[in-house]
This record gives sequence, C-alpha cells and structure tokens, in this order.
Amino acid sequence: MSTAATASIETLLDLDSLLTPEDLELRTMVRQFGEQRLRPHIADWFEAGEVPVRELASDLGKLGLLGMHLEGYGCGGSTASAYGLVCQELEAVDSGLRSLVSVQGSLAMFAIYRWGSEEQRESWLPRMAAGEAIGCFGLTEPDFGSNPGGMRTTARRDGSDWILNGSKMWITNGSVADVAIVWARADDGVLGFLVPTDTPGFSARDMTHKLSLRASVTSELHLDDVRLPADAQLPEAQGLKAPLSCLSEARFGIVFGSVGAARDCLQSAVDYVGTREVFDKPLAGYQLTQAKIADMAVELAKAQLLALHLGRLKDEGKIRPEQVSVGKLNNVREAIKIARQCRTLLGANGITLEYPVLRHANNLESVLTYEGTSEVHQLVIGEALTGVSAFR
Repeated sequence: MSTAATASIETLLDLDSLLTPEDLELRTMVRQFGEQRLRPHIADWFEAGEVPVRELASDLGKLGLLGMHLEGYGCGGSTASAYGLVCQELEAVDSGLRSLVSVQGSLAMFAIYRWGSEEQRESWLPRMAAGEAIGCFGLTEPDFGSNPGGMRTTARRDGSDWILNGSKMWITNGSVADVAIVWARADDGVLGFLVPTDTPGFSARDMTHKLSLRASVTSELHLDDVRLPADAQLPEAQGLKAPLSCLSEARFGIVFGSVGAARDCLQSAVDYVGTREVFDKPLAGYQLTQAKIADMAVELAKAQLLALHLGRLKDEGKIRPEQVSVGKLNNVREAIKIARQCRTLLGANGITLEYPVLRHANNLESVLTYEGTSEVHQLVIGEALTGVSAFR
C-alpha cells in the first residue's frame, strides 16, 4: 500500500519552529538567491575550476551577507544563528561559496574588527562589507597547518617599518584579494599585519589540479622583503590567541554550513529514488533504501539541532572553543557520511555533475580537514574533558 509523504527532510522534526520569523525570512531570501543566481552555474564553475569571485562578492555584499554578524562599519550586526543559517544555505549549493563568505567575514573582516585599530576598521570594513574589497587570511604554511605555532614567516623591524618574509599555502581568495591578513613571527611573538596585495614583494598564485573545492580560489602567497609601515600591524593582536580566535569564528560557520551540504545530498537522493525504477518499482519502495534514508535523516536532524544550540550559546556570549570543536567534528563527519551514502543510492548517476552528491562529498573532504582536522578537534575536546593536553 502506498501513501503520500507526510513529512519532508525539513519538516520531519519541525525544526523551523525553533527559528524566529526574521530567521525564516532571511533563510528564504538566501535560498532563493542560491537557487536563482548560484545553482544554475555551480556545476560549470566546479568543472572549470573557476568562479567569478569579484562578481559574487558584489552580489553578496548587496544582500548584506559579508561580515553580517559584525557591528557597525556597514555590517549588519545580525545574530550568530542568522549568520549560521546563511552559511547553511550557501553550502547547500557548494562549500566553496560558503568559504567565500566565511573567509571574507569570519577570518579577514573579523581579524580587523577584533584586533585592528579604529583607523584600520574604518578604512577596510565598509568596503569589504559591500564586496568592493576582498580579503584573505594568511596563516597556514607549507609545513605548518595544524601547528601554526611553528610558522616560519617572519616580521622584523627596520626603523619604524616592518619587513615580512615567508610563504602561506591553501589560502582562499588569495590571488583575488585586495588585502591579506598575514600572521608572522617577530622577536616578541606572533603578530598580525594588514598587507595590501599591491605592496611590492607580495605575490600570489592559484593552486590548481584540485579535486575538491574547485568552485573556490585557492592560492599560495609569497612575501619577499615586503615593507610595511608601522600602522599596518594589527595593534591588539599578540600571540597565537588572535589568529586562533578568527579560526573559531570560521569554524562556527562550518557547523551550520556542513548541514546544508548534507541536506542537499539527502534531498537529491530522496527525489531520485522516488522516480528511479528498479525491478519494476521505484527504488524508494525497498526496505534497504528506506533504512538508509531514515538513518541519514536522523543524523541530519541531530546535526541541525546541535548547530542551532551552538548558535544560541554564541548569541548569549557563552560559547566555548571546545563546543565549536564538537560541532565541527560531528557535523562535518556526519555530512560526509551522508554524501557518500547518497551516492550509493544514485548509482552511476551519483558520480556525475548532473547531481550534487559527489561534488559535495569531494568538497567535504576539504572541509573535514581545514579549520582544524578531525584529529585536532578530538584533542581539543579530549583536553577539555580530561584537563590534559595531548597535542605534544
């Protein structure tokens, strides 16, 4: 006996009842933008390994999505939960598009907002919020990802100026950025600098041959005797606490964003099995298919609830770094499992760009290890529970 579906992926647990009318309105707006402006092109961008970053930044700026959770300077001052929902809708289209917004707002803009001077904030943030200026965040180095404390990029004094030398790797938006937030080791510890990308000695090149995050610009930065004035230094940033605080901001967006990717995969799979006939009946009519869909829907709902809970904690100013690690570890891990399982339901069709599931799975392979690998987040959580650091 067949019956009409009584629930969808999003109504199964009525999670929309946990959102405010403003949240729902914003989510609808961003979802429509994604469907109309982004989704028609994303497969081509992914296949070509090219994405019109400046054009998209302008569009995103007009919607008020860049640095939307910051106060003043042309930023919207939204709740953390609202920002999370935006990340969710953008990553439902592609992780690379969420990365564009995350790097701009939660890494580059947040670094200036939290650790910069008033003059730096006034000079850069309004333009970055409007999408007129693009930023990148130079922390990771060729030999130092999970251990940023080992960085070899240096900053030394020369009179009142600073001279920077070194390289950074896996930098989103690096070759299209107008300003790079560069972290370097000086005599008195790790410092942050605003580096306009037209400064002599600064160069960036695209990293190619990627199998993941292809709809995102990934770059390698080189600094060869880059001379900066004293006021290029982020005056409030001293030590690794500053860049790590920025990473925590970006990780929060991933907690929500990964849910969007998983939701898109599951919705695609549900739609597909309802129309694909196997042995003279829809694939949806088999118990193994329904068991897979049910298990994925349960994990997706749990991930969504975790994201919303962390959003509320952040809005209340109570969130702790290990809690963000719980969200990033769980939600990305479950999202990639869902993407892979959905691929099995689509069979051979699942490996094409006609459907989003393997594209999402490939992207999530990067999301799984950037902004802290799963192992790093396990150690963060382990230290919080035991009081013993196991990083060394």
